[in-house]
Formats: sequence, C-alpha cells, structure tokens
Amino acid sequence: MKVKAQFIKILLAYIALTNVVISQNSNWPQWRGLKHNGIANNDQNPPVKFNTKDNIIWSSKIPGRGHGSPTIYESKIFLVTADETAKTQKLLCLSRDTGKIIWSKEVHKGGFPEKSNKKASQASCTPATDGKLVYINFLHNGAVYTTAYDFKGNKIWQQKISDYILHQGFSTSPAIYQSLLIVSADNKGGGAICGLNKSNGEIIWKVNRPKKPNYASPIIFKIKERDELIFQGCDLVTSLDPLTGKKLWETSGSTTECVSSIVTDGEHVFTSGGYPKNHVAAIKADGSGEVVWENISRVYVTSMIVKNGHIFAVMDNGNAMCWNSKTGKNMWRERLNRASSASPVLVKDRIYAVDEFGNFSVFSANPKKFKILAKNKIGDQVYSTPVICDSKIFIRAAEFVNDKRQEILYCIGNKKDIK
Repeated sequence: MKVKAQFIKILLAYIALTNVVISQNSNWPQWRGLKHNGIANNDQNPPVKFNTKDNIIWSSKIPGRGHGSPTIYESKIFLVTADETAKTQKLLCLSRDTGKIIWSKEVHKGGFPEKSNKKASQASCTPATDGKLVYINFLHNGAVYTTAYDFKGNKIWQQKISDYILHQGFSTSPAIYQSLLIVSADNKGGGAICGLNKSNGEIIWKVNRPKKPNYASPIIFKIKERDELIFQGCDLVTSLDPLTGKKLWETSGSTTECVSSIVTDGEHVFTSGGYPKNHVAAIKADGSGEVVWENISRVYVTSMIVKNGHIFAVMDNGNAMCWNSKTGKNMWRERLNRASSASPVLVKDRIYAVDEFGNFSVFSANPKKFKILAKNKIGDQVYSTPVICDSKIFIRAAEFVNDKRQEILYCIGNKKDIK
C-alpha cells in the first residue's frame, strides 16, 4: 500500500508539473516570448492563410495609439496605449476569449515630448508579467518610469528609473528574472539598467550607462550554463549578472543606436544596429570580444531569429535574409515585404512577418531555399510585433476609415479547430 500511495503521489506531482508547463506554453508573458528569442512553442499550429475576414476569431477596437505588443497570461491580455490628444498613457486589460476590454487604467497624464520620430508612439513598451503583477515602462515628463499593476487593475508601485533626453523616442520593455524586474533607459543624458524588486519596485542594483541614445530592451539568456543579461547599444555589447548587475564582460562591437534585441546560439551573440552604420555581427560569447564575422546589412529595428545553426532576419526594407550563424555565409536574400518595423516570429519551420502596411507573410525557415508559404493582409498600418501562442496569432494593426485611424487587436486562428 505504501508503494501504491507513493506512486500516486509521484503521478499527481507529474500531472501538476505537466499542467504548469502546458499553461506556460500557452502564454506569452513578455517581449519576444517565454525565452526572449521570438520563437513560439512547437506544439501549436496557427493558420498560414488569413485576412480581416477569414480565420478571425475576434477583433477588438483599441483606443489611442501604441506600438507595444500584447502580453498574454491565462485568460487576460495586457496592452499599452496612448491618447495623443488627451496626452494620457494607459494600460489595458482584455479578455483573451473575446477581446473585450475588462479594465483601463491611466498610468500618466501630460508630460508628452514636443516632438519625436514620426514613426514613434508614446506607448511602445510590451508589458511583462509573472502571473501576479504586470509591469510597464513609459516615458513621462522627461523621465522613464516603471509601474506595476495587479490583475484587477490596482496600481501596486511606481519607480523612476532615469531622467531621459529624447532623441528619437522611447520603446524599451521590461524583462523578468527570478525575484527581479530588469529595465533599461539609455539616452543622451546618461541612462541606466536597473534590477528592481518585483514586489515593491525597490532598486536592488543600478548600472549607469554612457550618454548616448539607444533603444534596445534587456534580454536574459543562459549561455554555457550561466544566466547573462545581454545588452547591445552605445557602441558596446555588455553582459551583466542579472541578479546583481555585476559586469561579466563587455566589448565594443555594437553600433551606437540599436532597436532590435540581441540573439544567441549559445556560442555567439548576434548584434544588429543601424546608426551610425548598418551592422550585423557575430561575437564570441566567452568575453573575449572576438568578432567572428560581420556584414553591413540593415537590421536596425527588427529582431532576428536563430534556428539550427542559421540566422533568419527581416531587414528594415522588408527583404528576408538567412545566414550561417557560425560563418556568416549568406544563404539567401529575397524580397518578402515592404518597409518593416515588427519583428518576425518562428513557429516550427514557419516564420511569420508583417510589414508597416499590414502585408503579413509566412515563409519557410529553410536555409537551403527561400519559399513563401502565404501572403496575407491585416489592416493598413502595423508597427507592433505579432504574438503567437495556443495556435493563435495576436496582432495589433491600424485601419484608416475616412482618414480616421483606428487601432484593432486581432485574434487569428483556425476556425475549424475552434469548438
């Protein structure tokens, strides 16, 4: 009987663990997904062909404007938005099942910059969540603030990260690491990367940064059995201990301004930037600073994807690229879309990529041959990176009706699979 009881106990523990994994796999809790790499879980099959009528599960009108991607956790979706007339910045909570707005909270009012890049929005952060609180960054009144809300819409804390001298805009998203929330605010006045206590916003560690503009978000990867906070921009590639902020290594090799997020294959970190020069490079992830290969491709805004020894990218001009990650050999370069700001997302052997005009292409992640699987159309304007989880695509787009701009969040799925 004791053996049977022990077996049942182990079985129940395994089932509980499996349920946690399944739950996590159906969520998209932060910028670039569960592992910060733009790769969705393999155990799903989102549609390849779709438009604003076909395979739309629901669509929801979003007030204001923003470029941040949706963050999804269990039954809720979190999204930031800004009303440029009322000068308000808000956090929205929507139903994952219906797209209905459950609550809307004003985080800041006023304090908008007088001017910024014409493509920029005042709500470009992708929220992060640990399942208890949801965290967001906003530029407000000349400073960057991080704010935490619970799932009912109650503000739990707010922390000033750094004063901020505007150059192009502000777009960085927070990252979760154990008990900390990692945030960044590079700018011409000298910004910072900080590790905050997730529960109360207390600054646990702070690393001051050069007085240079930069827009990259903090990314945490496990490299050779060690967790590293990898950051690019300000002419540097920097690795920090995400728990303490201690510098593990730092080298030149990045451009000054980067928007894209760094990626890795475990042996190299791959940087990309666009000012003052176009730049893609592979740098050894051992702290030596050795640049293994480099080219002058413009992958400034969009982030790249690493899969099975190859890098896939959608360049700012909309061309799709593939390189051998170890040698930098160009496997192919082909026309895909028009000008692009949203980063691609990988599911199994398919890459989903949308341009600024709503042209939403799906192509094969095959280094030997470029193949377009589908050409779709969603909206008239897209700057937000799509999210793919639970075999559904969540995409923030804008449509123009009688010259009036309306943002819409779409949930796209195989209708035949919806019961």
